[in-house]
This record gives sequence, C-alpha cells and structure tokens, in this order.
Amino acid sequence: MKQFGRVLITGGAGFIGSNFIRYLLRRTWDVGRGTCETGRGAIKIINLDKLTYSGNLENLKDVENDSRYKFVKGDICDKKLVERLMKGCGAVINFAAESHVDRSIRESREFIRTNVSGTQVLLDAARKCGIGRFIQISTDEVYGSIGRGRFKENAPLSPNSPYAASKASADLLVRSYWITYKMPVIIVRSSNNFGPFQYPEKVIPLFITNALQNRKLPLYADGRNVREWIYVTDNCSAITFILESGIPGEVYNIGTGYRLKNIVLTGKILKILGKDKNLIRFVKDRPGHDKRYSLNSDKLKSLGWKPERRFGDALQETIMWYKENEKWWKRLEREEKFW
Repeated sequence: MKQFGRVLITGGAGFIGSNFIRYLLRRTWDVGRGTCETGRGAIKIINLDKLTYSGNLENLKDVENDSRYKFVKGDICDKKLVERLMKGCGAVINFAAESHVDRSIRESREFIRTNVSGTQVLLDAARKCGIGRFIQISTDEVYGSIGRGRFKENAPLSPNSPYAASKASADLLVRSYWITYKMPVIIVRSSNNFGPFQYPEKVIPLFITNALQNRKLPLYADGRNVREWIYVTDNCSAITFILESGIPGEVYNIGTGYRLKNIVLTGKILKILGKDKNLIRFVKDRPGHDKRYSLNSDKLKSLGWKPERRFGDALQETIMWYKENEKWWKRLEREEKFW
C-alpha cells in the first residue's frame, strides 16, 4: 500500500467507516501480524467520531486493542481538535456525515452543520497541515434521479433531498479547494451500500430485522424505485484503490452495475428468510423520492479496480450476519423505533 503513515478517518464508527477501518487494518502489515498481499509497512489509523445515534464502537470491538488503531471521540466541526489530530497525518478520509434521507426531510439543520460546515473545517485543517491526500466520501444521490442510462462523473449535480443537497454542497466545496489551492482532494461517489453493521433504519437491515420478527416491511409507494447495490467490502476496496492510485482533483463513481427494483429486493430478502410476501406493507411515498439511481463506473474500472462480490451471495451473507448478531441490532431497536 502506498505509504501515508498516519491516516485520519472521520466517522469511522459508522457503517461504511468501521468496515473500511477493518478492511485497511487487515490489508496492511505490522510486526507480529505477518504480511498482507502488499507486504509493506505499518499504518496508523486515528478514528474521529462524534458517536451520534448511528456511530457505534461495538462495530470495531474486534480491532479496539490493535496497536495501529486509536479512537477519539469528537466533532469534525471542532477546529482545534481536528487540527491537533491531523498533525503528522499523510491522508484524511471523510466518512463523517448525517446520511439518512428520511431524517433530513424531517429536520435538515444537522445535515448542513455536519456535512457542509464539518467538511469545511476538515478542508481548512488539511490545507494548514499539508495533508498529502484528502478523500471525500460522497454519494450517487447528488446526481438525482435518472430515467435511463448511467450517470458519469461529469453529470450535473441535481440533488432532490436535503441530505443529497448537503452532500452536493460539500462536493462543490471540496472541488473548490482543488481549483483554488491545488489541495490534493479526491471525491468518491458510491451506489447504495449494504452489509454487516449497517444501522437498521436503512432498507436492507430494516427489512431483514423486521422479517426476522414477523413484522411488516414498509415499502414506499409501489416499490418500483430502482437502486444500484454494492457490498460494503467492495466499496472499501475501491476507496483503498483510489487512496493509493486516484488522481488528485478527480471524481470517481463506485458502482457494480447491479440494479434492482425495491419490490424485487424485498422479495429476495423474504425468500432467503422463508417468509411470506404478506409481510410487505406499501406505505405513502416520501417527498422527493428519486425513482432510479445508476452509475457509470468505467473511469475507476479502467484504472484496474473491479467489484468481487456477487449480489446474491453477499445478500445471503448479510442476512446470516443479522441472524447471528441479534444482540447488536436488538439493542439499537430498543433505543429507537425505526418504524
């Protein structure tokens, strides 16, 4: 792996961030742990996370005592803390974000604060500290909905929810630091992620955990909205590839090309669990609901990256994880009613 020494990862106690930390630690090498495929030197990871409702240190229980890993509780909007943690770091990867569309529709204030203002604090600190690479984790939702075809990286940004608008705003801010200051920034936009440790308000873990308890699965409108799916470890491998080989100033889509209507996805979950389709409950559509997401990821694939996991196998593995880790999601369910 290209050597960045210390790496600051923000939002690392969340779903994708925690999977990424685990992926990076398994992929790198240090004394007493043997060598990975790259056979290169040790990495030091600092995980800065505010531990809001979706940040969970249980997601990283298996690495908490790793000498290469350190957790710091804090807010990316805290300028002094951010600057202190960034000193001596070679790279910053910003996963920290408010990310649930439904919550942004109900109240958008925290989305603007964290996703926009927080990104600005990180960028200023990274510029001051001379960070060698700044990776902004974005989303395909900044493009809006596409009736047919696939969004390329140069497509206009047309967000349709407060969440997507806050991420698009952050992307534009990150881009401006490349244009104005030539800061070595890269923006990545991935399709819908799924896998272990995903907070149960998102559709796949929500439907799995509801079905396991014979509860209704709330499906928006007619269930014909289309999403492109990527298993979280494939997204982690793509982000790592971009960290090592991406070109500063560029945007990279991360997708698989595997798209499903939500009603078909729901049927697959129920079939694997041996549950009846009468558990499906169609509910009123949410405002500004994007009809179809689809990414063109040829730019990244042309550099040599490709996804490894088949959707069906990864979905079965994800369902098994939630079946075997009931204690993890039951505790979250007790703290907050998802539906």
